[in-house]
Amino acid sequence: MDILNKLKILADSAKYDASCSSSGSNRKNKNNGIGNGSVAGICHSWAADGRCISLLKILFTNSCIYDCKYCINRCTNDVKRATFTPQEVADLTINFYKRNYIEGLFLSSAVIKSPDYTMELLVKTITILRNEYNFNGYIHCKTIPGCSQELIDKLGILVDRLSINIELPSNDSLKLLAPQKEKNDILKPMTYISNNIKINKLEKSKFKPNFVPAGQTTQLIVGATPESDLKILKLSEGLYKKLSLKRVYYSAYVSINNDKNLPTLSSPPMLRENRLYQADWLLRYYGFKADELLDETHPNFNHILDPKCDWALRNIDKFPIEINKADYFTLLRIPGIGVISAKKIIRARCEFLLNFDALKKLGVVLKRAKYFITCKGKYYDKVYKFNHSFIETNLVYQERNSISLPEFNQLSIFDTLKPTKEDKIKCLTGNL
Repeated sequence: MDILNKLKILADSAKYDASCSSSGSNRKNKNNGIGNGSVAGICHSWAADGRCISLLKILFTNSCIYDCKYCINRCTNDVKRATFTPQEVADLTINFYKRNYIEGLFLSSAVIKSPDYTMELLVKTITILRNEYNFNGYIHCKTIPGCSQELIDKLGILVDRLSINIELPSNDSLKLLAPQKEKNDILKPMTYISNNIKINKLEKSKFKPNFVPAGQTTQLIVGATPESDLKILKLSEGLYKKLSLKRVYYSAYVSINNDKNLPTLSSPPMLRENRLYQADWLLRYYGFKADELLDETHPNFNHILDPKCDWALRNIDKFPIEINKADYFTLLRIPGIGVISAKKIIRARCEFLLNFDALKKLGVVLKRAKYFITCKGKYYDKVYKFNHSFIETNLVYQERNSISLPEFNQLSIFDTLKPTKEDKIKCLTGNL
């Protein structure tokens, strides 16, 4: 099979993996090298659904020994199979980079023969790029669950970011849909990578190579199994706290296989994926906890309102908040105020007392914030009463009205409720 046909098959097979963000590396160019993995050298391009497309994103092979029921590449599926050689992947990366098509490589793989055999091929590929082509651009590679720690060590020094996809949110779901995989084969290398990153930072010296300088990530499939949003979010929270993950990515389940243990979905649950990304930002940058956003009586996110608005309405007793007196972390709890605008408010208050016009100039989304704040002790002029039902009615009306705008009608993969353009921007910027 020629390399072009391999590329078509293996690029298409990689499209279901969402965890390919290219940020966070500080790898510098070397003399006579090609590429640069530092922050300024990485160009981000985003697809309409929010996924990063700035990297050459391929599988090394889609031939797999496993029969995971949710995966297009499961061994029992009748699909076209292909396998690159390490030299072919290296040549493709360099040729695409020289043509300015990409800024780096995202390399994943199905498991061919065994985890160790597959990892050896990945290590050989990246070694050719780094040592023979002297390529210093960004490389994100997948770790194969069940491989040896020695191979993880070798790969971790060569790449900028590593990731191991958990895929399914619980051990029961893993046994049901991927019985050949073991939970420990996934969590053990994740813990090993996390510990090595911490040790490397503590022992950092100019004579010791960086180990996974851009950190590690993982991916969770949303909608293939019955776990609630609360369970998924608590898992993410635990991964951030215990393993210091850079990102947890959420991938709406795409119904591509027929199996009695899989749900039949007319379309991927993209709105649910969108809500989880919004909640993820609240966990990482806004000081929220999973148990605050959801609980056993409220285990799933509101389809109409974003998680921050939904939390604010369920905790209406904490509002209104005086914008000229609230501290930074209290400001972050106000719908419509993000990390950037909260910092601007703190700085601006040193000079003068803020009013609603000033807040708008600072980037505050007043169409949401106006219901939860006062300026100089006064409500927004069109908010004539402060109670739960009034605020909820207005917020729901705004969201439904924005959903029905004709310019968003082409997003037909949702039946009734669609993430708005603003929703998607919030997922990328984190300003909720």
